Amino acid sequence: MKPRMEPVVGATPKVVKPDHEWREQLSPEEYAVLRQAGTERPFTGEYTDTKTTGVYECRACGAELFRSDTKFDSHCGWPSFFDPASSDAVLLREDRSLGMVRTEVLCATCHSHLGHLFEGEGYATPTDQRYCINSISLRLVPAE
Repeated sequence: MKPRMEPVVGATPKVVKPDHEWREQLSPEEYAVLRQAGTERPFTGEYTDTKTTGVYECRACGAELFRSDTKFDSHCGWPSFFDPASSDAVLLREDRSLGMVRTEVLCATCHSHLGHLFEGEGYATPTDQRYCINSISLRLVPAE
């Protein structure tokens, strides 16, 4: 079992719940990714290849995180976005787990783990960024 995630330094979540409430609200798989910074297996998530127009919300708190018009095919095994829905939708922090340095992406509202940000990979996107996000961290709300 992974250890509990460390709090984000200098930021206070808008949605705060005791651990037992997160466990009641989320499935064991959702809890492992969102609250313990786990990762779903590549090419298994429900939104990896989704083309539906809509908004992607945080599965833990419902905050708007990404929009379908920033989703692109990266063929990496997880949904990829080149920009969050707004500049304050996500938080970024250094992740030194697994013997490497990466940038972790968290929901700014509840500080749940979403995935990682990679830059400079050469994708033909406006930002040259890839927000590599676990499907299980998201809920797609299709456009009307």
